[in-house]
Amino acid sequence: MNSSTSAYQTSHAEDGNEGAAPKQTSQLQTLKLNDGNEIPMLGYGLGTARYKSDKNAPVDKELIKTVVMAIKAGYYHLDGAEVYGNEAEMGQAIKDSGVPREKLYITTKISGTEQKDTFEAFEISLKKLQLDYVDQYLIHAPFFATSPEDLQKKWADMEAIHASGKAKTIGVSNFLVPDLEAILKTAKVVPAINQIEYHPYLPHGPLLPFHRKHGIATAAYGPLTAAVKAKPGPLDSTYEHLARKYGVTPGEIALRWVIDQGVVALTTSANEDRLKAYQKVAQFKLTPKEVEEIGEVGKGKHYRGFWNDKFAADDRS
Repeated sequence: MNSSTSAYQTSHAEDGNEGAAPKQTSQLQTLKLNDGNEIPMLGYGLGTARYKSDKNAPVDKELIKTVVMAIKAGYYHLDGAEVYGNEAEMGQAIKDSGVPREKLYITTKISGTEQKDTFEAFEISLKKLQLDYVDQYLIHAPFFATSPEDLQKKWADMEAIHASGKAKTIGVSNFLVPDLEAILKTAKVVPAINQIEYHPYLPHGPLLPFHRKHGIATAAYGPLTAAVKAKPGPLDSTYEHLARKYGVTPGEIALRWVIDQGVVALTTSANEDRLKAYQKVAQFKLTPKEVEEIGEVGKGKHYRGFWNDKFAADDRS
């Protein structure tokens, strides 16, 4: 993907030392990945509210219209997945939008809970998306694996797809440090990104420092959680204060907190005005002290919005 904006320059460590977090910016830029490709810092997710539980249901024409609306509102980074059941709608929306393919950044994912043929699943996704390639292909979660060897084999499949040129970037999602350590033992290509639920009530302890140490970028789904789903909480007053200061909403403060750490933010809405409002995050930045304060106050509450069947209630990993 070509970009007219300069990329965040991530600082990754040499000789095993922990890397520094990317510098802040007031512009909404792209993040340069370890493979040299760039990913837009704000993306539109097709999971959650856009999820289709019945994958055999007729094509959802309203969903196609919603995704076209998001594209025309400026969201050229679209984040999908096989398990969302809506790759066909995503593909049709891409076609209907009229936006040239090279201007879009398209992500999809292979199931992270089922053992399946990686190559067959990938080709099915491409067919549904009506695309020759995707910008990013991820393993949706590590939960399909019963051993480190399962993870290593799956990652080798991903490397082969990457080598074919049909996935410009490969990465993972919902992986924790032990999962990443397992694939790094045999990886020829280091994962470019790990997409995780990330917000002040779920900062994941050592995970982001581990990412920086190994040159792995972070993408956040659920970045609005502390400002929406997890209310009331200790951050309510902090978000309100900062929203007044910058003339934005608490949700935009929540997005900016993620972006100011060099983390890609994925959000979703069927409301065009709300989607456009989220783009106000390009017009301001939090101070380093404010970013730190939000993180510290966030430690006062633990909240996990997804995969609760996989983690104990008090598990903050």
